[in-house]
Amino acid sequence: MAPLTPSRPYGGWPSPIDAALAAALDGRPEYVGTIGPEVWWTEPRPEEEGRRTLVRRPADGRPERSVLPAPWNVRSRVTEYGGRPWAGVERDSGGPLLVFVHFADQRLYAYEPDAPGAPAPRPLTPVGTVGGGLRWADPVLRGDEVWCVLEEFTGPAPTDVRRVLAAVPLDGSAAEDRDAVRELTDDRHRFTTGPRLSPDGRTVARLVWDHPRMPWDGTELLLAEVTGDGAIGAPRTVLGGPDEAVAQVEWAADGTLLAVSDRGGWWNPYRVDPHSGEAANLCPREEEFGGPLWKPGLSWLAPLQDGLVAVLHGQGSSVLGVLDPESGDLVDAAGPWTAWQPTLAVSDSRVFGVAASPRSGYEVVELDTATGHARVIGARAADPVDPSYYPEPQSRTFTGPDDREIHAHVYPPHHPDRPAPADELPPYVVWVHGGPTDHVPPVLDLHIAYFTSRGIGVVEVNYGGSTGYGRAYRERLREQWGVVDVEDCAAVARALAAEGTADPDRLAIRGGSAGGWTAAASLAATDLYACAAIIYPVLDLRGFAAETHDLESRYIDGLAGPPATLDLLNRERSPVARADRITAPFVLLQGLDDPICPPAQAERLLAALRGRAVPHAYVTFEGEGHGFRRADTMVRALEAELSLYAQVFGIERTDVPRLPLEP
Repeated sequence: MAPLTPSRPYGGWPSPIDAALAAALDGRPEYVGTIGPEVWWTEPRPEEEGRRTLVRRPADGRPERSVLPAPWNVRSRVTEYGGRPWAGVERDSGGPLLVFVHFADQRLYAYEPDAPGAPAPRPLTPVGTVGGGLRWADPVLRGDEVWCVLEEFTGPAPTDVRRVLAAVPLDGSAAEDRDAVRELTDDRHRFTTGPRLSPDGRTVARLVWDHPRMPWDGTELLLAEVTGDGAIGAPRTVLGGPDEAVAQVEWAADGTLLAVSDRGGWWNPYRVDPHSGEAANLCPREEEFGGPLWKPGLSWLAPLQDGLVAVLHGQGSSVLGVLDPESGDLVDAAGPWTAWQPTLAVSDSRVFGVAASPRSGYEVVELDTATGHARVIGARAADPVDPSYYPEPQSRTFTGPDDREIHAHVYPPHHPDRPAPADELPPYVVWVHGGPTDHVPPVLDLHIAYFTSRGIGVVEVNYGGSTGYGRAYRERLREQWGVVDVEDCAAVARALAAEGTADPDRLAIRGGSAGGWTAAASLAATDLYACAAIIYPVLDLRGFAAETHDLESRYIDGLAGPPATLDLLNRERSPVARADRITAPFVLLQGLDDPICPPAQAERLLAALRGRAVPHAYVTFEGEGHGFRRADTMVRALEAELSLYAQVFGIERTDVPRLPLEP
């Protein structure tokens, strides 16, 4: 065994995991689907300006390959977060027919990759001319049409928008003619998922909801008959309501209607009578078989041809299981994966999904339910560095105010060749996830390994309000945003310091989006943290409610309180209003094309701090929106964050540019 290299201070360790490597492998496969026996999915390309390509794995087992070259970018902007951007079928003449949304113009395109001469994709829909234009998501192919969600802007404001189900002709006749698009439903409901057609094609199911609810507050499952001329009749509600969140609906091969509902306090799978609406819980457990419906087209449940149902389930993170809906028996897939994304697809007896573990990033996995064998069929790359540099997460439960439980994943500093200094405690950074109605599982993230392999610990906190632990846990944040999240993160940080895991004088906090709100609000609420990284944040409640996109324009009602109280709550909680209490250094990272948390949020905080001696840096990125996608952006952001910690924690690092702090 080789001797260990002499110890160096925490934070000063060398590491082969540099920012370029972390950026190159950022992102994960999404929107898995099958066309006949083939498996398809979308995959990020950070080195190609952050586009997403469509990947195909042939049935003969040949390596997967990208189907669409740059600059094609398979990504929808419906509700800004997007949704399922593609669908496909096998043509009678042979080969697949695809429809997909191209991000740059948001038009639907048809593509036949195996057609003679490999013709380029051809547009099916026109370019919108008002506000955000026309956008499409969650498509299905039906005869000579594409049925999908249509989002149409009617004015310049982000809330000047309507959404319906629409039918787009495959012959291209609507490519320059909006009137050739048939609207299948009216726009009485503000939000809708795409259509789910029954096996006989006679009934369509979908989920809808309206302001001020978010889809995890309450949704309705609507059924409607499909008429002989391809119209959709009057809908009827068969499940859900203001206090019941139905996260998914699917039809089994025999015409059974399946849904995922939280009517019992946890998202569980149900069999639904399409006439009476009577719902039978197929696997009553205090586990989540669903999650927050941030985008149309997510799938936690997928029926197999033999009547079994593939499901994702668990507390805090999910595993893949196969459920017998008659007996309630649930058998989990074997394998190392500790978290699965809500993108299941099936073909015959095979189930496909996207999974990760503490030792592997997100990859496409196939489960053969006939044999029980699971294997990886699509991965971004083999281990680019020795896995001994990867951190080992510790999933723990901490105690917060009022003895409430707080779930978190602790990633201690780790290096195979650097012993821990005997006379020093490591610095730690509290990572706050976005949403805030979301959660983080304990899986490999090279952005975390970038810090832990250098001697800086990370703890990811699933604070009250996070998903994955039942409705009561996520309801803790109702009208308490900026209070419960701040308190829970602080409780975890203090506990790590009190037990001797973290240096109490070198604690930091970082977060993006809603996590950026918590990070900034924490600087204004406590002197616990020595510094913060605040990334495309919410910083001003009133401004956010007025400026953000339609989906979240009423989110604040549930997170903070009704509009009548917003002025008071803004003064009490917003970092902009409490900027006089901020004294710790911070870096503020902002995409200039962000429609969800616009740069105006960041600029208000900087204006409120003007003239005060608070060291800070404001780093902006042209062409970036909400969530950084380009490799060069992520490199600059990671190195800026590390430089901040090095300067504040007294760590010597010469391998990253020094971040200038003002004043």
